[in-house]
Amino acid sequence: MGSRAKPRSSTRRQRQVLFPFLLPLFCGALSQQIRYSLPEEMATGSVVGDLAKDLGLRVRDLLTRNLRVSAEKQYFTVNTENGNLLVSGRIDRESLCPQNPECVLPLEIVAENPLNVFHVNVMIEDINDNPPHFPQNSVVLQINELAIPGARFGLESAIDADVGPNSLQGYQLSYNEHFSLMKKNKTEGKNAPELLLEKPLDREEQSSHLLVLTAVDGGDPVRTGTTQIRIEVTDANDNPPVFSQDVYKVSLRENLPSGTSVLKVTATDQDEGINAKITYSFKILGDVGNMFTLDHQSGEIKSKDPIDFEISSSYTISIEAKDGGGMATECKIILEILDENDNAPEVVFTSVSSSIMEDAEPGTVIALFKTHDKDSGENGQVSCLIKEKVPFRIQSSANNYYKLVTDGTLDREQTSEYNVTITATDRGKPPLSSNRRVTLHIGDVNDNPPVFQQTAYLVHVPENNPPGASITQVSASDPDLGPNGLISYSIVASDLEPGALSSYVSVNPQSGVVFAQRAFDHEHLRAFQLTLQARDQGSPALSTNVSLRVLVTDRNDNAPRVLYPALGPDGSALFDTVPRAAQPGYLVTKVVAVDADSGHNAWLSYHVLQASEPGLFSLGLRTGEVRTARALGDRDSTRQRLLVAVRDGGQPPLSATATLLLVFADSLQEALPDLSERPTPSDPQAELQFYLVVALALISVLFLLAVILAIAVHLRRSSSLAAWRCFQPGLCTKTGPGVSPNYNEGTLPYSYNLYVASDSQETRFNFLSGMPETVPPQDLSHEASLVQAPPNTDWRFSQAQRPGTSGSQNGDETGTWPNNQFDTEMLQAMILASASEAADGSSTLGGGAGTMGLSARYGPQFTLQHVPDYRQNVYIPGSNATLTNAAGKRDGKAPAGGNGNKKKSGKKEKK
Repeated sequence: MGSRAKPRSSTRRQRQVLFPFLLPLFCGALSQQIRYSLPEEMATGSVVGDLAKDLGLRVRDLLTRNLRVSAEKQYFTVNTENGNLLVSGRIDRESLCPQNPECVLPLEIVAENPLNVFHVNVMIEDINDNPPHFPQNSVVLQINELAIPGARFGLESAIDADVGPNSLQGYQLSYNEHFSLMKKNKTEGKNAPELLLEKPLDREEQSSHLLVLTAVDGGDPVRTGTTQIRIEVTDANDNPPVFSQDVYKVSLRENLPSGTSVLKVTATDQDEGINAKITYSFKILGDVGNMFTLDHQSGEIKSKDPIDFEISSSYTISIEAKDGGGMATECKIILEILDENDNAPEVVFTSVSSSIMEDAEPGTVIALFKTHDKDSGENGQVSCLIKEKVPFRIQSSANNYYKLVTDGTLDREQTSEYNVTITATDRGKPPLSSNRRVTLHIGDVNDNPPVFQQTAYLVHVPENNPPGASITQVSASDPDLGPNGLISYSIVASDLEPGALSSYVSVNPQSGVVFAQRAFDHEHLRAFQLTLQARDQGSPALSTNVSLRVLVTDRNDNAPRVLYPALGPDGSALFDTVPRAAQPGYLVTKVVAVDADSGHNAWLSYHVLQASEPGLFSLGLRTGEVRTARALGDRDSTRQRLLVAVRDGGQPPLSATATLLLVFADSLQEALPDLSERPTPSDPQAELQFYLVVALALISVLFLLAVILAIAVHLRRSSSLAAWRCFQPGLCTKTGPGVSPNYNEGTLPYSYNLYVASDSQETRFNFLSGMPETVPPQDLSHEASLVQAPPNTDWRFSQAQRPGTSGSQNGDETGTWPNNQFDTEMLQAMILASASEAADGSSTLGGGAGTMGLSARYGPQFTLQHVPDYRQNVYIPGSNATLTNAAGKRDGKAPAGGNGNKKKSGKKEKK
């Protein structure tokens, strides 16, 4: 065995790089093929070649690229320190490539980062490590003595596992005068030795012969093998068996059941008797004896075990036919096995990337795999496909190698892993297939920016909020993993002053909660806008901005502020003038107020708290306009004071007050005297006491005036009657001095009765004495005609005495007779009825029918008690007749009209 380990020569140990080439079919990822040659049985650790240099790889990259040999059985390994290809196990060419003259061991060299495969063929050179040997150490031949010279006797061939020059080269036979050795080429290509009879045999002279047959190979040194041939000389047998064919060729399908008949050989012998009885046997058993059986009598060959094409595609069988006399003949059977599609293709992954980044470009190599089908022909042709609809495709490489590459865009957020099933199908009939599943994990890349839950945020924050309180929270999501999905929040921009931003709001970087750093004031800052940014922790980092608008809502924290009327320099209220002839609805002034709040909190309403004359002015609830509600009366003061309250609409409402000083005057000069007497502002209680005192004084003065006027009227009436009596003799009695009335002015004389009324009773004070009952009514028309004067068209009544409809104040301010036709007719009717009553003597002091209807219309001051008949002195505007004529022209219905008017006056008196 020591000679087997010796190298044949130093030159034969050297590696030989035969040829590198590029695969012409694939331009994207072509592999370089390298061929080495080395003798078999090299020691472990022997250098085959500098693999890194031949592949063009740098030695320092071997570790990172994980350069390795991919093979089912590791005969070689790669030294990552220097890049040499080393022998890692015993290499026996005879076991790797039995009976094959050329032994090539294919290797797949795999490199990662980037992933690639290199095909390397290692030629295993044969060394003379196997001597020739015979199947049997001794052989016995029976030769009839009658064998003629030139007869040939076949011998078993020697076997040499080596090939080429180291294989069996020839035989040598020990010397014998009767026999010589000759060679014959057998069908299997081996040299089969044959004995050639040189001289006739004589059993009686020598019954046996011993020969030594030596087999010699062509190695250096030469190796030999020997066997002993014992020749027994038998009696004569003239005819050997003869086969019907020298060579039989049979085709047989694989996977046939055991016991299937393969072939039946036939041989004949012309001899008779025992010399014609033929038996059959395998010449060389070996594997044939394990696969087939032979019937020694019939020559039928049957299968012993199922035949597998993948084990052997053909068999060569030698059959010997021997007769009873010892003569034998051989024939050869060549058995060809037909392939059946009985093997499904296999998928073997040689390298798979552990993780694929989702930004991998299309065409990136993900995995390397190869297919293997033990069948041949179309049954061994394999095609691969992917069942699922995934962004990957299969790219064919070389020698049944394939690459799994990306065929589209990967998105980990949609699919984090793929289960890829690769189906390999052959082209047999029917086709067979197999599946191999591989799980591919997609690595995360920071390709998704954070996304806010809302496109924009709007927050309402009430003013006067507590500092440090949370006003809102923004939230964003990022589908990426790890730091790529970790979000932090910040404020990147705002419409506030850059230096003041931090004093207004802040945001929590982790939670996104926005805090108010101070109390907001709606009146100073109603709204502001922030730009918030959500930023992940990827590299490079991605971010998204969102706008946050903060609306500071109003609270009712500001009272209304009165802009007009403004206070004077001394703090006193200013005044406004009102024309004396201002009609109802006249715009006097306007209270102007503002509220710093907004909305309902700034919705102002105006209310009158105090007024000198409550019904004289009106105030607009929402406008604040001060208008006259009625015309200024004679009793109304020319100086008016209004206390106005301005309230807002908040809850609770806030208010402010304003004081209006109004002066009725037609010019500023007329208003100045009133203003000079204007008292200094005082509190409302003092003003109320002042108004009460003034009211009592006015009532006392009016009472005294009423008493004086009543006395004057009574005295005037008494004086008139006494005077008329003095003009007529016999009618005068004791009378005092009197004054004759003078009506040249044309005014209508009237008298006043004083009424002091209470809830319980009504008391009348009458200071006038009535006419004596003993005096009969006199017709005063004659007396009246004596002093009748033409009527005066200038009728002057005071403001309180102007006639008109109920509640009306018609007429101009000069006191002339009213121009309204309705008021004029009413006045004529009342005067006419009153005059009729006076003429009938039915007038009383009580103001019933004798009040002329004026007490109820114009107050209790108007009565007709002791009023003479002045109808002839009354001029009716628009008519040339006097009251006397007017009464006479009413169809004599003056008394009735008088009575009706009296009833009407009585009703008014009751009111």
